[in-house]
Amino acid sequence: MASRLDATPLSVALAWLLHQSPNILLIPGTSSTTHLRENVAGAGLSLSDDDLADLDKIG
Repeated sequence: MASRLDATPLSVALAWLLHQSPNILLIPGTSSTTHLRENVAGAGLSLSDDDLADLDKIG
């Protein structure tokens, strides 16, 4: 999924979590600038309904 979306697995995971509920507040740990970039990318990543359905099957 991550390679298909040209994103990291962490970014996809964060995007998926953000789509679960409008009441979710994520506070991801950021120990490096690389992690910070992944966190920001995840917040801006758009997932289609098909992407979300595929990710739901994993969890």
